[in-house]
Amino acid sequence: MNAEPDYTRTAIALHWLLAVLIFGGFGLGLYMHDLPFSPQKLKLYSWHKWIGVSVFLLVLIRGIWRITHRPPPLPPGMPAWQRRAAHISHGGLYLLMFVIPLSGWLMSSASGFKVVYFGVIPLPDLLDKNKAVAEVLVEVHEFLAFTLVALVVVHAAAAIKHQFIDHDGTLMRMFRVGRGG
Repeated sequence: MNAEPDYTRTAIALHWLLAVLIFGGFGLGLYMHDLPFSPQKLKLYSWHKWIGVSVFLLVLIRGIWRITHRPPPLPPGMPAWQRRAAHISHGGLYLLMFVIPLSGWLMSSASGFKVVYFGVIPLPDLLDKNKAVAEVLVEVHEFLAFTLVALVVVHAAAAIKHQFIDHDGTLMRMFRVGRGG
């Protein structure tokens, strides 16, 4: 049994909510990408944008939460290189979860398609319509999304390794509710 403290309820809820939204948004993005132009495709793009804006907002909230609520310490016996890798990978996850929705918003603006959150709240265009810029941003958005998926796979593999090889309880701390908030 691990004596290390667990994450707060808020941190756990934000972690899993973001995970579901990211996997859903990525899967939806893959599915809709090659669909022929239709009202259905436009609807799916709207849903994808809503997911992206939600991720963007939740990452801001999670970042503030993380700054104001220290996460539990890493296991005491963890080698220094794994500690560095954990900090770098978490930083990369946060950065990508922030930059990918932003790149999608920029891409929509450059493509001339407004982002209207939940079909109600119009967000300002961040760029003027520009086909060449939009084409570059499509590539950037896709590259970043696949990079995030790769980093999530590494993150999950490390958590599974800690659970089943190291037996240090790291994975279970994201399931057990140990602290308030």
